[in-house]
Amino acid sequence: MAETTKKAIFAGGCFWCMQSEFTGLKGVSETWVGYAGGTEANPTYEHVSSGKTGHREAIEITYNPAQVPYTKLLEVFWSNVDPLDATGQFCDQGPQYKSGIFVNDATERAAAEASKAALSQQLGEDVLTDILPAATFWRAEAYHQNYSAKNPFKYKLYRTGCGRDGRLNELEKLRDN
Repeated sequence: MAETTKKAIFAGGCFWCMQSEFTGLKGVSETWVGYAGGTEANPTYEHVSSGKTGHREAIEITYNPAQVPYTKLLEVFWSNVDPLDATGQFCDQGPQYKSGIFVNDATERAAAEASKAALSQQLGEDVLTDILPAATFWRAEAYHQNYSAKNPFKYKLYRTGCGRDGRLNELEKLRDN
């Protein structure tokens, strides 16, 4: 019997950083980086990075819900974004880097809204991440796929230099208090 899979799309700033967190997660069979939420068909990195297409850098995750529930994907997502930043993520600012959860149905919307409300209560601040209807996902150019695995040194420099890990550690401490 073939496995049943579903797809989830999350925008969390730099798509390289999001892909590295979901790749290898038990129950996740594929991850792709790309663009979602805009109106331009077949967008390119050059167009999206201008901030004028309406697209956000995003990740598409193919997963088996019997092995990893959607709620677990949400947990991984929330632990890898700054939900208090309305203008981008970390050093990447602009609408193309805003965080967002693209939901496929009412069940996913309810789970996303509940997790957002719980996180807001935990942090004691409004979570500014958007919850949006599912959108067409456009895969990014090949050189962006699995960037952290193909370019580990450059990836680590970017991630550290961008302040991502430092801010994620600060947010983890807020959640633990």
